[in-house]
Amino acid sequence: MNNLPTKPVWHTLTIDEAIAALDTNPELGLESWQVSDRQAIYGRNELTGKAGRSKLSIFVDQFTNIMLLMLMGVAVVSAGLDLRVGNFPKDAVAIAAIVILNGILGYVQESRAEEALAALKRMAAPNVRVLREGKVTEILSADLVIGDIVFVDAGMQVAADGRLLEAIKLKVREGALTGESQGINKFADQIFHEDESLGDRRNMLFQGTEVLQGRGMMLVTSIGMQTELGKIANLLQDVELEETPLQKRMTELSKALVVSSLVLVAIVISIGLWRNGDFVKLLNTSLSMAVAAVPEGLPAVITVTLALGTQRMVRRNALIRKLPAVETLGSVTMICSDKTGTLTQNKMVAENIFTTSYAAQISGTGYEPIGEFSLSRLAGDMLASDLSIYQCAELQLLLASGVICNDSYLQKKTVEQMSDRQTSKGKRNLSPLPVATNNSQWKIIGDPTEGALLTLAGKANLWQLHFTHYFSRVAEIPFTSERKMMSVIATINSMNAEDTPEALRAIASLLPSTPYFLFCKGSPELVLSRCDRIQIDKQIGLITTSYKTAINIQNTLLASKGMRVLGFAYLPLEQLPTEEELANIENNLVWLGIIGIRDALRAEAAKAVQISRQAGIHTTMITGDHQLTAQAIARDLNIFYPDSDRVLTGQEIELMTDDELTTLSRQTAVYARVSPEHKLRIVQALQRCGEVVAMTGDGVNDAPALKQANIGIAMGITGTDVSKEASDMILLDDNYATIVAATEEGRTVYANIRRFIKYILGSNVGEVIAIASTPFLGVNAVPLSPLQILWMNLVTDGVPALALAVEPSEADVMQRPPFNPQENIFARGLGWYILRIGVVFGLQTISLMELVYNSGNPSWQEHWKTITFTTLCIAQMGHALACRSDSKLIIELNPISNPYLLFSVIFTTILQLALLYVPSLRQFFGTDALSASELGLCFGFSMLLVLWVESEKIIFRWWRKSHPAKFPVKPQS
Repeated sequence: MNNLPTKPVWHTLTIDEAIAALDTNPELGLESWQVSDRQAIYGRNELTGKAGRSKLSIFVDQFTNIMLLMLMGVAVVSAGLDLRVGNFPKDAVAIAAIVILNGILGYVQESRAEEALAALKRMAAPNVRVLREGKVTEILSADLVIGDIVFVDAGMQVAADGRLLEAIKLKVREGALTGESQGINKFADQIFHEDESLGDRRNMLFQGTEVLQGRGMMLVTSIGMQTELGKIANLLQDVELEETPLQKRMTELSKALVVSSLVLVAIVISIGLWRNGDFVKLLNTSLSMAVAAVPEGLPAVITVTLALGTQRMVRRNALIRKLPAVETLGSVTMICSDKTGTLTQNKMVAENIFTTSYAAQISGTGYEPIGEFSLSRLAGDMLASDLSIYQCAELQLLLASGVICNDSYLQKKTVEQMSDRQTSKGKRNLSPLPVATNNSQWKIIGDPTEGALLTLAGKANLWQLHFTHYFSRVAEIPFTSERKMMSVIATINSMNAEDTPEALRAIASLLPSTPYFLFCKGSPELVLSRCDRIQIDKQIGLITTSYKTAINIQNTLLASKGMRVLGFAYLPLEQLPTEEELANIENNLVWLGIIGIRDALRAEAAKAVQISRQAGIHTTMITGDHQLTAQAIARDLNIFYPDSDRVLTGQEIELMTDDELTTLSRQTAVYARVSPEHKLRIVQALQRCGEVVAMTGDGVNDAPALKQANIGIAMGITGTDVSKEASDMILLDDNYATIVAATEEGRTVYANIRRFIKYILGSNVGEVIAIASTPFLGVNAVPLSPLQILWMNLVTDGVPALALAVEPSEADVMQRPPFNPQENIFARGLGWYILRIGVVFGLQTISLMELVYNSGNPSWQEHWKTITFTTLCIAQMGHALACRSDSKLIIELNPISNPYLLFSVIFTTILQLALLYVPSLRQFFGTDALSASELGLCFGFSMLLVLWVESEKIIFRWWRKSHPAKFPVKPQS
């Protein structure tokens, strides 16, 4: 251990160098004293978390909001004034209740425990087999130490990072770390360059990954937080969460309201005292003003609005985990999308075939063995007549080769089996024949690329179970990264039975009369280099230079489309080769053809990308896949335009400073071969450019970037628990198009939030102006008590505001760019509207108070406060109806398009009347029963505000029509 490098680059070391560096005996393992010493130095093999905020701290922090602090101050002063004269402090109790409710509401939203680290911990294997003191023993994975020798087998999760000492047909799925679902073949005897990407370090195993097949033995090189999984945990904990645009805007709004109300209170008290006014009366006026200035119901209305938005999004397959994310979606300017499983189906699909004489395109999606073969005969470079697959001997042999030379299984689950996972766990339901696929799901056990070959054969009614029975495998030469080929040797069993499938008899008849056959698949270039013959229809001929040139052109064509291309060949054998002969048997092969396979695009992805572009939202692909593959897929989706966009690789990002990456991020449409750290840096670079970033992903490697992004979007079906817990939103159908639907909802929610803020604050400003004027009007009291103002703010404001929150979206909501996320809540005329309407509302109320108080009518003079209170409440109902649209009149709007608003106006009006005519409510709120004429006066004055707002719409409409140059007509998309 003394020779252990400061920063070991284990994949660059040979087996002997790694063993020496860790001072481990490869025959006996570690001694018990070594285990104890290393546990003392390096700790346990566990993921640890930083101490977070306590529940109490989160709860206390809710009451540091400036609006709640002001309300608490008002409650204390109000209680003191009431107790001073021997009255029960009901105003103070009501205010305190509102403060506590708002605090609880904020606490519930914020106190959700962060589960991402817990999900990472669940990825650790519970038990492992290790070699210690010459004995193989099973221990808890948490007890592993650096230098332990661990045995791995198919089906296991790797418990730590380690350098392979032995690998026998070992294949590991590293999608949790790299994002790529295909199994990776592992080799112990290779070494790699220092800057090799994580997915290409084939002599290493990593914690949290899954062993698909084979077995091996590894030397533990990293444990706990030092593993690649631990680094992701560190990244998750280091990410600092930013406020959402809505949270920033609400903070600005709170400060503006509190500061303006305190300034107004100071002015009123100063002028009142200068005029020798009564200090207690001035203080009561100030308390009412302060309560009126604060929209107590606004936090609750916003929360309910966001919650309603989440319900609508769930109906569109988007599950929101954090409420503010609903509104943030409306501000998104950039979607950073993972490729595998997000833009693609995460299912390898064989789409193209070339043989000597035929070309084929195959339809179908996923692993479902249903699709059509569009076959054509190659005549030079021309495509001739359509054919049936049963007329094409070359295609039949090629498909058969793909099934025989295959280690995977095509599996079909029915609904009943999927609903009874506990009883069927571990059993394979291999369906040899096509059956009704309704309510079923096909999946692959093993390598997805090999699975695509089984699905392809199934579309031609060639089934693996039949080949397994009639073509017995007697030997194999496994795939290695050096050979880039795999071969199996099979013998044909008797086909005399009556139930022998005719398709297999036909294939057997096409093969030469030899007892054994070698079937080979692999890199087209390498397989072709070992061929000296070629299958031409039902005959075998010599392969010429022209044939090889045509094959290379076909290979290049498919590769340029982002496909994985496999070449196939076979060799008739008169006898079974010995073990020694197997090493050189893959020569003088008969060429069959090539198959182009790719991770198929989601059918709706391209359209969704286009809609996002129309909405001013750019899409960037971030993937662990190779550059050319990613570039081809991005080009097909219209994400990447070669003339204007760049492609960056992980190795290039590694050499860049943050400033350099920020500069290039605006021009880059595709990031390939990236690591988790790179994804995080990319998101941060885009945020430094002012972008509001939505990051999609499904793997563990995506979690830090998901957490850093303004909106982290995880996949609901293929996503890991870690990515889901780090996200703000989960796509229940893993459908990229769902992001577009969610964005539309987000924009609608933000528009509605602005709509009801306009309604609530316009009314509140009017209340404040009316109350502030009372010391100067000569009236003997404040017209509204704090309790009545709370009623207005919570009920007569709050209920219609909730109804405005479900206003349908505008027609052009997804045909305009997103609004600037940095814009003030009062931007685009909202502040001027609130001030203008508030002044009109306030002057209207002042006129009413003057009229009623100085009318000489004893009843009006006695009930002037109740008349003022009722008029304010009823006027707000009309204002709510007018706030539905900035340009359309109330009579032009379809009331059925938002029936909730009409119901809320009627319901709230009835509640307001109950305060006047139900004795217990009348006594509690300090109101009077009004006569019919007094009530008519209230309704008449209430209409004035609605008439003013509607008149503004008519004037503005005329102004637009008179000045068309200033208001150009939007082009139709």
